[in-house]
Amino acid sequence: MNLPNTLTLGRIFLIPLLVVVLLTNFEGRTILGIRKELIGTIIFLLAACTDWLDGFVARRRGQVTELGQLMDPLADKLLITAAFVSLVALDLAPAWMVAIILGRELGVTVLRSIAYSKGITIVASPLGKLKMVSEVVAIVFLILGREYLQEFFVLGRIALWVVLVTALVSALDYYRRFHEKLSLKDEELPGITDRQARNN
Repeated sequence: MNLPNTLTLGRIFLIPLLVVVLLTNFEGRTILGIRKELIGTIIFLLAACTDWLDGFVARRRGQVTELGQLMDPLADKLLITAAFVSLVALDLAPAWMVAIILGRELGVTVLRSIAYSKGITIVASPLGKLKMVSEVVAIVFLILGREYLQEFFVLGRIALWVVLVTALVSALDYYRRFHEKLSLKDEELPGITDRQARNN
């Protein structure tokens, strides 16, 4: 297994550790004298950083593989899902907002799988990238805000609204681009079939 895929696998292994740290009721809410919220934030940020690092290393070394292309988005979805579900369990994020955000992730994942099966590639849009950044900001500030600075918690809630809006808008944009590419592909098929028939 190459380095980029190892980084992606490492991100997956960090997910259960993040959940344990956030949801376990440690005595004094500390682990080795350090607040568990701070440790949870460090674990989450470390995992989020590998999302950028594995792609960078893969492109730099020419080690982009089919396995990596499958594992990377899966690791992203698992990390974000685990973090948001933990926030709901800790009463740090409204369940209805998280349900919509995660529902969007599931819907886009299904569309991406259908597109892949039909040989269609849909690149990430700026809205999707803004959503990802907003998710990281929201999760970090919501974890830290209640225990450290109330201003962080307020910023986390604002970022969560940004995530919700960009999630819905980017999902509609993704569906529009998927439908357009699928229509173009369907229009090309009759022409290809006609040429093949003439050649035969």
